[in-house]
Amino acid sequence: MADRTSSVPTLTADILLKAYAVGMFPMAESADDPNLFWIEPEWRGVIPLDGFRVSHRLARTMRRGVFDMRIDTDFFGVLDGCAAPAPGREKTWINATIRKLYGELFARGHCHTIESWQDGQLVGGLYGVSIGGAFFGESMFSRVTDASKVALVHLVARLRAGGYKLLDTQFVTEHLARFGAIEVPKRIYGQRLSAALATQGDFHALGPSISGEEALRWLPTPEQSEA
Repeated sequence: MADRTSSVPTLTADILLKAYAVGMFPMAESADDPNLFWIEPEWRGVIPLDGFRVSHRLARTMRRGVFDMRIDTDFFGVLDGCAAPAPGREKTWINATIRKLYGELFARGHCHTIESWQDGQLVGGLYGVSIGGAFFGESMFSRVTDASKVALVHLVARLRAGGYKLLDTQFVTEHLARFGAIEVPKRIYGQRLSAALATQGDFHALGPSISGEEALRWLPTPEQSEA
């Protein structure tokens, strides 16, 4: 269950950063609703960076180099992909205010994308907010099989290489649970968040692009057998 407060019409990028630093994040009811409201879950989704799991099948896809992986080259393309209708998600919470605010964070180096490209087309990826040693995953999308999954593996590789301490997923879905996502109570999350914010992660530690094989070398545990 999440605590929701009233709408926040005067939200700025600076306020947004302060909210993340105390465990809150904004959402909208729909793309057509200009208002935002705060979410502060009683149970928070995280992927422990020392407990991330990858299936044998996905690892093979990584090694084959199916995608050209890039970072921070098409922020609004990733945002558009995340906002588009998808099976099980007919409407989006990414409204014009979200686009503006996160675009500002991207311009200031606090928002990043991991992008999966194929034949010159953006086919999947994810974006999130980076503060200190914490990365707050916001959304992901996939137009072809495994595009978002490969992006997530590359994200974890970069976070581990860059010294990050926390990967926040907001909530835990069945999909994320396969990668090792867990729920922690708000009090424990707050402790982990404070420890992460006391450090400084380097999102660019691995440079602008790495291969799937290199990303796998940064994973903490042996590949798992799940599909």
